[in-house]
Amino acid sequence: MAFSLGGNGNGGLGGSRFRGGNTLADINIIPLVDVVLVLLIIFMLTAHVMEFGLEVDVPKVNQEQNSAKELPVISITRDGESYLNDKPVNINEISTAVHSRFGANANEVYLRADKGVIWDVIAQVISACSQAQLKVNVVTQPEDQTSKRRR
Repeated sequence: MAFSLGGNGNGGLGGSRFRGGNTLADINIIPLVDVVLVLLIIFMLTAHVMEFGLEVDVPKVNQEQNSAKELPVISITRDGESYLNDKPVNINEISTAVHSRFGANANEVYLRADKGVIWDVIAQVISACSQAQLKVNVVTQPEDQTSKRRR
């Protein structure tokens, strides 16, 4: 709370407040800054939690190939659920979903599978893609070469 130490001739510290003297009409910034800092800290702590997309841990390999094509991506989670570009899709309807979303001339797909997924699910997706005449490109991560040198 703000108060005035100046006098209006009364000689008292707060006497002018109730007798029609000058009052301070300043905004108290301290509580506003406190609230803003608390909100900033909350957002900083929760920012790393707000990740978007699917969590798929792909296996690591020696070679890395770069491709600039925009192709449909079929992702298979650890639980065996399949997604076409982050939207759930049934394994039996992959070919119709790819052709409806990416046009009739789409003839390739990327396959991102978690390294802990059961191989049967991956084989079924590859089989469904080959029946639909779709070439399957498997997505992997390059191995960390620094850890190999230390061994």
